[in-house]
Amino acid sequence: MNSSRTSTPLLPFVLITSLFLMWGLANNMTDTLLAAFKRIMSMSDFQTAWIQVAFYGSYFCLALPAALLIKRYTYKTGVLVGLGLFIAGSLLFYPASQTMVYGHFLTALFILAGGLSILETTANPYIIAMGPEESGTRRLNLAQSFNPIGSVIGVLLSKFFILSQLDRSDALARASMTPEQLNAIQAKELAAVMGPYVGVAVVLLALWAVIAFTKMPKATDETHVLDFGATIRRLLKNSNYVWAVVAQFFYVGAQICVWSFTIRYVMQELGVDEDAAANYYLAALLLFIVSRFICTALMKFFSPGAMLMSLAILAMVCTGMVILFSGLVSVIALVMISGCMSLMFPTIYGLGLQGLGTDTKIGGSGLIMAILGGALLPLVQGQVSDMAGSISVAFIIPLICFGLVAYYGSRTRRQQPVPTAYAEAEKY
Repeated sequence: MNSSRTSTPLLPFVLITSLFLMWGLANNMTDTLLAAFKRIMSMSDFQTAWIQVAFYGSYFCLALPAALLIKRYTYKTGVLVGLGLFIAGSLLFYPASQTMVYGHFLTALFILAGGLSILETTANPYIIAMGPEESGTRRLNLAQSFNPIGSVIGVLLSKFFILSQLDRSDALARASMTPEQLNAIQAKELAAVMGPYVGVAVVLLALWAVIAFTKMPKATDETHVLDFGATIRRLLKNSNYVWAVVAQFFYVGAQICVWSFTIRYVMQELGVDEDAAANYYLAALLLFIVSRFICTALMKFFSPGAMLMSLAILAMVCTGMVILFSGLVSVIALVMISGCMSLMFPTIYGLGLQGLGTDTKIGGSGLIMAILGGALLPLVQGQVSDMAGSISVAFIIPLICFGLVAYYGSRTRRQQPVPTAYAEAEKY
């Protein structure tokens, strides 16, 4: 990208930075829907995992088109298109709550997440382009600091406006209800699910209008020329890059497996409801945030590959405790996994882009597309849970994933990440 600016325009910077908060909010509010729909519609874990298939599957489908969109047009165009899809998907929660059809909610999530994929692909380089090149990484780190704030807000919105509104009747009790009784309960619960998403859409509509009518920096990508085939062939011959994509696929899958079923696991082990269990999910996110700062500081003394390997092994130990132990001890181990995960995405991202040169942009898109792991692996975990009759046993899936991440860390212990690439990915 190219920018001749000597200073950063304040209002455009604030507007684009606000997007980091909004997609953090949407990501983590969606994670809690698995527990919500399990109760509302008496679903199996496999069925509820389709929420993540719709969400992260859309990320996979839109990542590369988003990169091509901003290469062909401007960053502002990408932002407005992404926001438009985000708004459309959020508003579709209203008709879905009226039809009370699970597939309609999944469609709304797919469209919403498509908007987030475009926003994430666009906003990172746009922030860098808004001012002097030498301060681009610092601007991006500042913008990304609002992402975990959005994540916490998303969990709080879900806790107070969705999970706390669920009827306490379990699947057995609902099965004994008349169709009219069950319909009345579900209608109220699905209205609670819809409320926060439509409320977010209203805020986003105002934000879309402000951005549309604000004079934004006309930064574009460096070149519209792309030899796509040659780039892909070079990337496939780069073993470090290929292993980075594999590691990223399994890491994101592990992260979404852990976070998607945290509430479900805490309910099982501590005998609490969804609202109370959400407190432990919130604690996991806060630990994730704190651990990120600690790990970043430690990278001054230890190589990123060595830290990646060490924390992946520690995550395996904690996950093993989740499987083998029970009660409060296993719940604490589950929360501790989030502390181990905090450095993984950006470290894999940075190490994977090492030495790619002109292939960096498409290479980066491939690492974002590896988010597909977050769609597929929770589905596998849900199936294992249903077959075993225990969510505890199903944590064997993230255990295996962390093993593959540890292997990639061991391969790269002597490598250093690309600083800018690390910064671009640091929000995960």
